[in-house]
Amino acid sequence: MRKFIIAIVFALFATGGLAAQGLTVSGLLDSSVSLRAGEGDFFFGIEEYANIRFQSKIRDRATVYGAVNLIAAAGDYAANAALAAAGGSSVSPSAYVGGENYIAAIELERLYFRLHFETADFDGGLMRLPFGYGQVWGPSDFLNPKNPLKPDARPRAVLGAGFSWYPNDPLKLLGFGAAPRNPFAHNSEGWLMGISGDRHWDKASVQALYSFETPKEGSDSRIHRAGLSVKADIEAGFVVDMLYTYNSEAETGMDGLSFSIGADYSFLDGKLIVLAEYLYNGEISSTALGYGGYFSDRHYVYTGFTWLFSDFTNINAAFIFSFDYFSLTPVVTFNHDLFQGAALTVSAQIPFDNDVFSGDGGLYFISTAKLRLRF
Repeated sequence: MRKFIIAIVFALFATGGLAAQGLTVSGLLDSSVSLRAGEGDFFFGIEEYANIRFQSKIRDRATVYGAVNLIAAAGDYAANAALAAAGGSSVSPSAYVGGENYIAAIELERLYFRLHFETADFDGGLMRLPFGYGQVWGPSDFLNPKNPLKPDARPRAVLGAGFSWYPNDPLKLLGFGAAPRNPFAHNSEGWLMGISGDRHWDKASVQALYSFETPKEGSDSRIHRAGLSVKADIEAGFVVDMLYTYNSEAETGMDGLSFSIGADYSFLDGKLIVLAEYLYNGEISSTALGYGGYFSDRHYVYTGFTWLFSDFTNINAAFIFSFDYFSLTPVVTFNHDLFQGAALTVSAQIPFDNDVFSGDGGLYFISTAKLRLRF
């Protein structure tokens, strides 16, 4: 624990010293409590999470970016430390240090640089490589697919590089590469490389994507991924997002396809916003459980309703439904801005499935309350 405290103090002093040299520091602090109930048991948790971001320009030719997560957890949050904590990111339990009544950890979230040229940028380091326009499921975003049960989760970074070229204002071409998912792979196993292109118009945007992953050790299986994402704003907002994963050793077929289509529209002078999005989830696709995603069924539908009481208060009701094995998860979220830089969020989930209605399972309830302070 002493080493942990020393590390915190050192980080604070280092931040203060860099700030004096023109470093910009910002971030947020989340104070969260949770309650989970099921089969007659109640589970409580408390978590303190800070995301501290910094950036510094080096003249007009380069920028350095970084972000660090600070986490302290107890109760249910601590018991699920390997899956929870830090707004959805996964921190290994071995990274935590035990305190008197909590566990704590420091996690490096981002650390990369950007070199600026007249019509191009080069990024390298621990950074985000986002793809696709999907709002709910994000099939094209295969390096970190979205999870609608954790809409506020900070997408995790990858260790890689990207070269972006802008031939003209509406067009962007990107060549990228990333280290293997197994960080200890020191040969040619699992390296990722690819290209993408974005074209924007006044009312629409299109992105095409291709990536290649080298075979794992002891295998000749090469993984190809090809995707297309389209969004259009014509009265309503429409989006189509798809990614096909092809394994050269397996008969991938439709199992490699992850496809989503959705639309959003506002009613009553913008006070009511409705969003609906369908997902086809192939068994070995980018959104499938065990292949980078979170979903085990084939067909899903997300329907969300947001009511804006004012510029400071809104409530959202979302329903996530699976066709394959009847399951329905309602998620209700209340948001209120207390004052500038401070917001209160209260959410609740009640998952239903076949076991609940047959009497073989246990209906459970998950509720969280979070105070977010931005600085």
